[in-house]
Amino acid sequence: MGLKEDLEAKPACHPRACAIQDCLGRNNYNESKCSHLIDALYECCDAFYRKHGDDATSASCPKANLLRLKMKQRQEGIK
Repeated sequence: MGLKEDLEAKPACHPRACAIQDCLGRNNYNESKCSHLIDALYECCDAFYRKHGDDATSASCPKANLLRLKMKQRQEGIK
């Protein structure tokens, strides 16, 4: 699915959160093997907050301020 479809899922970004869980299960919970999927979830969640505002909620997304912190840390190489 693409970003538009994932944003329209109920809850928003849920397919991307499920993809992370599937990946972790297949890889003995080695997060480094699934980091591309974590980045994809964060991309979706960021788009969700840009569309609906920072007070919106989705069970699949961290709160907006935590999401931005995690995205910044990942950009700086802090996992």
